[in-house]
Amino acid sequence: MGKKNSMAAAFALLVLAASALSSLPTACLAVTSPYVRPRARATLSLPAHAHADGQTPQQVHVSAVGPDQMRVTWITDDDAPTTVEYGTAPGQYPFSATGNTTAYSYIMYHSGNIHDAVVGPLKPSTTYYYRCSSDPSREFSFRTPPSGLPFNFVIAGDLGQTEWTNSTLQHIAAADYDMLLLPGDLSYADLDQPRWDSYGRLVEPLASARPWMVTQGNHEVEKIPLIEHPFKAYNARWRMPYDAGASPSGSNLFYSFDVAGGAVHVIMLGSYADYDTGSAQHSWLQGDLARIDRGKASFVVALVHAPWYNSNEAHQGEGDAMRDAMEAMLYGARVDAVFAGHVHAYERFSRVFGGKEDQCGPVYVTIGDGGNREGLAEKYIDPQPSTSVYREASFGHGRLQVANATHALWTWHRNDDNEPVVTDQVWITSLASNPACSNKK
Repeated sequence: MGKKNSMAAAFALLVLAASALSSLPTACLAVTSPYVRPRARATLSLPAHAHADGQTPQQVHVSAVGPDQMRVTWITDDDAPTTVEYGTAPGQYPFSATGNTTAYSYIMYHSGNIHDAVVGPLKPSTTYYYRCSSDPSREFSFRTPPSGLPFNFVIAGDLGQTEWTNSTLQHIAAADYDMLLLPGDLSYADLDQPRWDSYGRLVEPLASARPWMVTQGNHEVEKIPLIEHPFKAYNARWRMPYDAGASPSGSNLFYSFDVAGGAVHVIMLGSYADYDTGSAQHSWLQGDLARIDRGKASFVVALVHAPWYNSNEAHQGEGDAMRDAMEAMLYGARVDAVFAGHVHAYERFSRVFGGKEDQCGPVYVTIGDGGNREGLAEKYIDPQPSTSVYREASFGHGRLQVANATHALWTWHRNDDNEPVVTDQVWITSLASNPACSNKK
């Protein structure tokens, strides 16, 4: 039996187990974990490879563009060809694509040459080997996502670049997945532009091998009034497919895409782009949600940086205005789950709408605990709200395994010293499969 078939069979057994468990009485107790986290760890700074020259590709990462293409992005210190050569066997590159080169300056800093090229059409669930700028010294490989279900996401926010970040990345790499989603706060460069280069080197082993789809957080703004405009480095380094597909947004700060042959629709929202009624983002979201065919899109998930629901004392109320502007639209479209970062802790809410439990609202999850240098947000509001199911101030990452058209398994993996520990998990049933919600608007 093939690997995908084995995975599908395992998921089927898990779904049957979940269905059996659903007939059991459910506890109504909210949980605040008593776990005591290990001590803080040092900030990392990764220099360029000692043997690299000006044309050596570095900071390589890939992102999905439509159903059968990938964008490869890399940086060279000197001028180099903006070409990606690729194929399905190591060292053999029968295909090639040529893209674009940009650069930016930020006060006294001048970036390297930032190249990107879109490769494809590509076959699903296939490993491609590639090299950038015709450089023979470094061969990379990525695996394309599957064209159907099951589909495995990793979700991790507020990564930064500390030893805890490195632990999170090692845990992510240790298990298989198809795509990584990041709800903002990538490098924590905070105006110090060489930190973007260090971050690119840190995540390259993972980001060059699976598509990373990101949205912006407050640490990506980097605006200096009258001197530097916002999101300069972020937009130059992490170009997402905002101009692709059936719903182009016109802005790298918010966009959407489909995976698994359209079975999952992913919406990446911008907490730090205008979201009020009449804004470009608000109008785009309204149109994007209207285009979703829930007969085809079994699951719809959204990512945002500042959480709309939060019982941690940190960043209280910072997502409220965006929630007021957009929550009703997501509820009306039966979005299944909303993942946020910003708060450096983990928290999962029940299905919520308008501040109350609602069987047709999204599951809300805060996962801003990837490993940032600012530390954890350890103080929670007491008593714990009834809508807050589980909360814990620890570093970690999450996995969303969309098993089939009706069920997805969410698990949160705590970084317990050097071991990933599954500490919270829940089966999420698609709202499109719930007759009570499909008929309720």
